[in-house]
Amino acid sequence: MTGTIISDNAANAIQEIFSREKVLIGMVHCPAFPGAPRFRGTSNDAIYDACMRDAEILISEGFHGLIVENHGDVPFSKPEDIGPETAAFMSVVADRIARATGVPIGINVLANAPIPALAIAAASGASFIRVNQWANAYVANEGFMEGRAAEAMRYRSLLRAERVKIFADSHVKHGSHAIVADRSIVELTRDLAFFDADCVIATGQRTGDSASLDEIAEIGGATHLPLLIGSGVNASNIGAILERTNGVIVASSLKQDGVWWNPVDRERTRTFVQAANAYL
Repeated sequence: MTGTIISDNAANAIQEIFSREKVLIGMVHCPAFPGAPRFRGTSNDAIYDACMRDAEILISEGFHGLIVENHGDVPFSKPEDIGPETAAFMSVVADRIARATGVPIGINVLANAPIPALAIAAASGASFIRVNQWANAYVANEGFMEGRAAEAMRYRSLLRAERVKIFADSHVKHGSHAIVADRSIVELTRDLAFFDADCVIATGQRTGDSASLDEIAEIGGATHLPLLIGSGVNASNIGAILERTNGVIVASSLKQDGVWWNPVDRERTRTFVQAANAYL
């Protein structure tokens, strides 16, 4: 990206982590963990096996990295209400996937919980975390969500985990941004770099909804950081997106029947990677 420089972070986190300019990052949507409303007494082995299956398909078909996410824990808790069991189970999942695949791993703890995400990353050797609201604030499904950059960066320093990079959403999906409506997307994106994020993620309005090309251009033009698209990417639009960004984070379009809570579908994944390869 060639956008405005507003921090002294000149490193390219994508190149540093993945040793390439453009990346395909797949999502491992963990089943509900113990303590979550949708947990139905599933054994630990069944939870881990489901995660490992999805990870194996994504990597064997050509993805460059993965994000481990507690997407089965809906409805999501606010950060201060997330129990230690979530970090414990996710640490085991991330460690097993990292050891089995050898690819870079990221952590996203929903909703908007960088502190446990950093703890999981430090324990499992993950390379980055994803944070949906890093700076400023918005109103989400879970209620009022504040950016937690200051708290998270101090915690990262406490853990001596500076190697763990911050991938932060701009104008994140699943929420209302009326509280910052007097500030443009450009300004909100610049705040991510100002608060020491390493990579910017653009999303649509909801899971499976893609950011428009105009929004991609607006966000990309506002930052010197690498830009990923984190929602609504499929085999039909991957070319146009990769031409304008440093990569994609993909989930729903790779699942059976295109539904996020289903397992990853190998044929959908293979078709997607074949469509992407011409632009990598």
